[in-house]
Amino acid sequence: MKLRRLPEDFRVEEKTSLQPGRGPFALYRLTKKSIGTPEAIAAIVERWNIPRRRFSYGGLKDRHAVTVQYLTIHQGPHKGLQQKSFELQHIGQTTAPYTSNEIVANHFQLVLRDMTASEAHRAMSAVDEVHATGLPNYFDDQRFGSLGESQEWIARPWCLGDYERALWLALADPHSGDSAEEKRQTQILRDLWGRWPECKQALGRSHRRSIITYLSDKIQAGKTADFRGAFARISVDLRGLYLSAWQSALWNRLLTRFQQARLPHSKLLPFELTSGPGLFPGCPEPNTSALHDLDAVREAELPLPSARIDRPEGLIGDLLDQVLQEEQMELRLLRVKYPRDSFFSKGSRRAFIRPAELSASIEDDEMYAGQKKMLLKFQLPRGSYATILVKRLTEF
Repeated sequence: MKLRRLPEDFRVEEKTSLQPGRGPFALYRLTKKSIGTPEAIAAIVERWNIPRRRFSYGGLKDRHAVTVQYLTIHQGPHKGLQQKSFELQHIGQTTAPYTSNEIVANHFQLVLRDMTASEAHRAMSAVDEVHATGLPNYFDDQRFGSLGESQEWIARPWCLGDYERALWLALADPHSGDSAEEKRQTQILRDLWGRWPECKQALGRSHRRSIITYLSDKIQAGKTADFRGAFARISVDLRGLYLSAWQSALWNRLLTRFQQARLPHSKLLPFELTSGPGLFPGCPEPNTSALHDLDAVREAELPLPSARIDRPEGLIGDLLDQVLQEEQMELRLLRVKYPRDSFFSKGSRRAFIRPAELSASIEDDEMYAGQKKMLLKFQLPRGSYATILVKRLTEF
């Protein structure tokens, strides 16, 4: 099975109830193709020379896709912008910045390609199973792009105050998908780590080099390396991704343990996530206690782990303790002391979701002779991942 063979094979449109009116915040519709949300925002910042802090958007949309989302710019221009990979359209004004609270749902249209007839048949059967069981609301692997080959989460040493380790993981840890130039740059950092003037001279011009320059200037001024200050020079967007990646991984592990504790093991279907093992529920027998247990699991909400919440009571609190013990952490330590512009999300997340308006059809695949393609349409709540549904339909 192939997903995202073409950018047009993965379409997502943000649905919002926000109506433009008056106010100091310019509201825009951003339509983009084969570019990530942070990269598109950075291009707008550079083109219009507007400080990044004046931008606000609801969520990150996939890079390898065609996507539509909304954003605001405080005192932004009443005009649009078109570049090769995106189009920005001014659609009015609002009284407040656009956030995830304004997102009602995300509508998806996906094309799964290069499927055999038997694979397509099994996937159609799995659609019926998802209608019956719902879908575990896991964060999927695109949430964890900051996790390097070391398999260490950047946010963990950051929370523990080990700014040098956090900086090394952010700048020098290699990633499997790195380009040849990225590999060369991170190798320079690993080879010359601690020899800041040499490292500065060897690096190409980049955000990494500007941070290493800060450390080099400290050394050349006869001072000690200020890793805390250097880490704070990483963009606030990236630092936010580091926190959300680790928090999401912890939440995923909590969801897996919760299913193991409440559902029959014989009905659980294992699969792998970057954050650790995941589980899909199989269809329970009708009129059994397993069906009642599944209903209870589907109605549950699990807290996003951080020091901003009180430890949950009962089973969920015990399971969260187990997850944190694996990381040699405690709930009270899941907080950022510096810089103060970064923090973990607070709240809870539904353990299960039901894709709305889920429909599927099978057609001949014009790109792969003799193979089938599956066309999927559905809506998910904000923050839920279409690729989790794809895994449920295709991995078993």
